[in-house]
Amino acid sequence: MKSSLVILYHREPYDEVRENGKIYYRDKKSPNGIVPTLKNFFANADQSTWVAWKQVTSKQQANFEERVTMEGGSDSCVVRRIPLSADQVKNFYHITSKEAFWPILHSFPEHFTYDSSDWENFQNINRLFAEAACEDAAEDALIWIHDYNLWLTPYYIRQKMPNVKIAFFHHTPFPAADVFNILHWREAIVDSLLCCDLCGFHIPRYVQNFVSAARSCREVEVVERVPVPEAFTKVGTALAEPEMVTKLRYKDQLVQIDAFPVGTSPDYIFKVATSDSVMERVQQLRTDIGDNKLIMSAGRVDYVKGAKEMLQCYERLLVRRPEMIGKVNLIMTAVKAAKGMRVYRIAQQQIEQLVGQINGRFAKLNWTPVILFTEPVPYEDLMSFYKAADIAWICPLRDGLNLVVKEYIAAHGGKDGAVVLSEFTGSAVELPDAILTNPYSSTKMDECIDLALAMSPEEQADRMSRMNKAIRRYDVQQWANHMFREAKAAGLETKAPALV
Repeated sequence: MKSSLVILYHREPYDEVRENGKIYYRDKKSPNGIVPTLKNFFANADQSTWVAWKQVTSKQQANFEERVTMEGGSDSCVVRRIPLSADQVKNFYHITSKEAFWPILHSFPEHFTYDSSDWENFQNINRLFAEAACEDAAEDALIWIHDYNLWLTPYYIRQKMPNVKIAFFHHTPFPAADVFNILHWREAIVDSLLCCDLCGFHIPRYVQNFVSAARSCREVEVVERVPVPEAFTKVGTALAEPEMVTKLRYKDQLVQIDAFPVGTSPDYIFKVATSDSVMERVQQLRTDIGDNKLIMSAGRVDYVKGAKEMLQCYERLLVRRPEMIGKVNLIMTAVKAAKGMRVYRIAQQQIEQLVGQINGRFAKLNWTPVILFTEPVPYEDLMSFYKAADIAWICPLRDGLNLVVKEYIAAHGGKDGAVVLSEFTGSAVELPDAILTNPYSSTKMDECIDLALAMSPEEQADRMSRMNKAIRRYDVQQWANHMFREAKAAGLETKAPALV
């Protein structure tokens, strides 16, 4: 039986566990994020397929199972794995995606590399995803594609199956046209995205950037333009937009474009953050630091995340205000990138050197200014950091959305805490009640951390209450419902253009 829903996502929807020589496919340990929500749609369709890639050795290739079902799952929900060699993964993900596309998407063209990129390999892997989707999809199926790693897949699907509905969601920023057009392959990418019935982005600014890029490459007709929804800031911050295009036409294809940011699971996060086991950890943290202000920052090693700028600001704080020495603590998670991600080595070195410099300069026998975690933190421990922290300091130089800030707000239930948030994150246009800062400005960063440290409990409660309402407006279930609803309703004018 063919599938009515096909999800294409680089991650498999389970953890692979080996016990007593046998492999089991089980629910992921962290139930937060988009994967559990996508799995709900995946599990509830009459027949569904989830397509992901899996790195295998030549020895594993011989007995590789392309189709598996999760433990306790239905045979109507099949996970289709595309086997890739280590070299294919390296060139597809670690180099072409992370060294060519990632810096352009985040508006860091100085990090862009062209010569080492393997466009042919990228095309081939996108083609493999498309072929797997088309083999399993019913003629009227919804094929739901996720992120820039699969930019070319819509085109390849459309050539084979002109009547399926194709929805694409972009999880990263989409840059301004003049930055996007640095990519040598811009026409092929735009042509593929214009094969979709629906293209989704986190915020209106990314919609407008995509429209500008498409119009710079092709003769695209703007069919509909509307004021942005009330959920988004319209003016006054770096990523604000007052209106956005919602429909484009290219040749015979009508493309619906929309902005709907990914959310969290606020009720679940609050439940975990207030559980007995987490609250015991919170109490221990607060006992350890006494009356000190606790600042937390969570993320991974990446030059776009602004860790260097934040640490430099923290060091300036201790220099500017010596009375804060011994009175403020920073807990920071900066999870190391996977091996082979050479582009992040310098960023990791900078973080570790700055933390060492700050601790070496200011630490006392009973006080360490910065506690740095470079390995993944267990989920309940992370929740305890959120719950215990007086301030969440989240200052990427550029970020498609940033869910850490939403998780922190959810953990506090809208009652207390303060948020210092970069205005260059997508979530900033949803959260005008955060203390919005400019991580490129040392003066602004200094002002904002001072404001957070001095904020009264009354102002904290007022701001956090409004931000809690905002994150509940677009929780992760609403995001998925929106995408699913709009994709199913999209039109089917499907004659595809030629790919350059």
